Amino acid sequence: MAVQIVKKGERKRPAGKKAEELKVYDSAPEKTGGGIGGFLSFLFPIGKENKLKLELIKELFSKSELDELKSLLRSHKVRFAEESFSTTHDFFPDSKYLVLASNSINRRIKERIEFLNRRVREFEREKVFIKFSSIAEEKIGSMIAHNIIGMDAVKRAGLLQLFASEKVHILLLGDPSTGKTAVLRSIADLAPISSFGLGSGSSKAGLTITFAGKEMIKGILPSADGGIACIDELNLLKGVDRAGLLNAMEKGSITYDKGNNHVQVDARVKVFASANPDGDKFVGNTIDVLRNQVPFEQALLSRFHLVFLIRRPSTEEFLRITENIIKGERKSLDPSNVSFVKEYISFALKRGVEFDKSLGAMIQGFVQDARKDEEKFLVEISPRTVTGMINMAKASARLRLAAKVDKGDIIKVLKIFNEALYVKREPR
Repeated sequence: MAVQIVKKGERKRPAGKKAEELKVYDSAPEKTGGGIGGFLSFLFPIGKENKLKLELIKELFSKSELDELKSLLRSHKVRFAEESFSTTHDFFPDSKYLVLASNSINRRIKERIEFLNRRVREFEREKVFIKFSSIAEEKIGSMIAHNIIGMDAVKRAGLLQLFASEKVHILLLGDPSTGKTAVLRSIADLAPISSFGLGSGSSKAGLTITFAGKEMIKGILPSADGGIACIDELNLLKGVDRAGLLNAMEKGSITYDKGNNHVQVDARVKVFASANPDGDKFVGNTIDVLRNQVPFEQALLSRFHLVFLIRRPSTEEFLRITENIIKGERKSLDPSNVSFVKEYISFALKRGVEFDKSLGAMIQGFVQDARKDEEKFLVEISPRTVTGMINMAKASARLRLAAKVDKGDIIKVLKIFNEALYVKREPR
């Protein structure tokens, strides 16, 4: 008859336990190095390759956890494995990272390994994101309306909006069939949290919310809470949604007060909208004539940090578009690349970015010069414009995973605002 020795503080092991469980986990679940297996495991070497991999992750663990992991490696209950984001080689070939994988069928061992592995996976994935950060602007930028020629400043603005933690609202005003919708759809597809719909509302809830009995139905704005609400043809905005849109853009919430329903829901969104002018197409070139065709009152227009006037393509751009159509080069984005970009954006958005106040002089200088030309602009220069510049400069730093805004970020943003403010004449 076998005698079972129970150490002080340990629970007596019930009869009938499998041999696997006799080796480890004789004590509490968080201890994996004890027992006979824990003792015998020190008789087996870890191996040179495993030692090298342990060096890469040892900073993640306490000494006792590292000893525990070594014991699991010696007893072959855990192994190092490799996972990947599965990005295409032409997009980002180096998306593989190190993880821990269990060799045991013991539930408690598997749970413990997964507990340790969560830290390893997070650490290793972060290393992949850091490697990607040096090419993030180029690669993600190329995914925005990639089948549309031109509108480079608009695409750069949309790229920075994806990485903005603070409010950045963008409006595209222009004629139909100029590619505005394609840009909006790209932003909605790449943003980790987003919604897309028409200004008239794509459901009974419209842009805000409604109720069907006691059930609340969310519209475009609350559906994108924490992300980007992409609203196409905002000129179709219904009066009932106007107050909700203003509140969402300014306060980040929507209030519903009708019948027996009195609720306030979060709609902490960045708005990216497009709109056609009154009469459906801009006519004329003078600012006064163009302003009279803008379909919004100043109260709404002023909520946008950045407003672009989209004109018909120039002859050169039109020829490039025609060539692209003839070649049939309309390509779809690889789903694995899109998934990776969403995870990269989510990771970046968690990072705080400091704005160096010494760089504020660059923005002040730009604003002072721009105010002299304000009569040439479709929109007014306001404190909200300056806020948009600062928020987008932070987004530019966040895009490359930097902790601080630098001069290059400011220059990049000012070029975008310069492109938006100074309205180009319609090509002839």
